[in-house]
Amino acid sequence: MAGVESARVSRLGISARDMAQIAVFAALIAALGLPGAITVGFSGVPITLQTLGVILAGAVLGARKGTAAVAVFIALTLIGLPLLSGGRTGLTALAGPSAGYLIGWIPATLVIGLLTARILPKYPIVLGLLINALGGIVVIYVFGTVGLLLRTDLGVGAAITTNFAFIPGDLLKVVVATVVAKSVHRAYPGLIRT
Repeated sequence: MAGVESARVSRLGISARDMAQIAVFAALIAALGLPGAITVGFSGVPITLQTLGVILAGAVLGARKGTAAVAVFIALTLIGLPLLSGGRTGLTALAGPSAGYLIGWIPATLVIGLLTARILPKYPIVLGLLINALGGIVVIYVFGTVGLLLRTDLGVGAAITTNFAFIPGDLLKVVVATVVAKSVHRAYPGLIRT
């Protein structure tokens, strides 16, 4: 029976090490929700540290494993685990104004992971910053804005300007994630298969 399971794993291209890394990053995203959330403005969308985990997943694990880690985390919240900041579940978040931001985590991680693979093995800081900002800010904000338009009575202009309150914190997360990713890729080259 063990041989059959090993064959399945190898056909899927996911090793035990890959699964462990996926689980660790899903847990990291959950842990970054423990400090809670700060709701700013009138949109009802909270500021959390969990997007730092999303950016790190793509920048450190790459597109395949990073996206899998975020998908595992979101799946756990959708089955009712209160892992989102403030003890929210995925169903609660999807019913509220932050639905688009949560959904945007998956394409953000994918974009970051795909582009990060292109700049390895050196991982230049400036390119890392740009990639992490593109995925961790631009992609998430686009999905978040669409979510706000669908879940609230905000107009397009108000939905876009709602994101301005998040920019300083998200820029800090991008910097932290870039510095961490640079250090990890220097210490563990080949973590992302290029």
